[in-house]
Amino acid sequence: MIRLFPQHGGWLEVVCGPMFSGKSEELIRRLRRAEIAGQRALIVKPQIDDRYDIGHVVSHAGAKMRAVAVSRPEDISGLAQGYDVIGIARCSSSRRKSCS
Repeated sequence: MIRLFPQHGGWLEVVCGPMFSGKSEELIRRLRRAEIAGQRALIVKPQIDDRYDIGHVVSHAGAKMRAVAVSRPEDISGLAQGYDVIGIARCSSSRRKSCS
């Protein structure tokens, strides 16, 4: 895989799959690797997703990483300042549209 780093802006990577396929585990793994590489990483999740812990993203396998819970997708851009990598967990975990 060839990766080109943009001068301005960034890129979007989507981790998708059926239930119990390891999506949260993969998101946590990618953000931990970013931190190891010296990048500032942030995970954002919907406030409605409180299955395990409101302050963390937790995989079914038990991997855990601190997250910020937001009530509206519009809140994400205000939190992103100063971070190199932003992970958005559970984009569709809301009864109403949670990601736009």
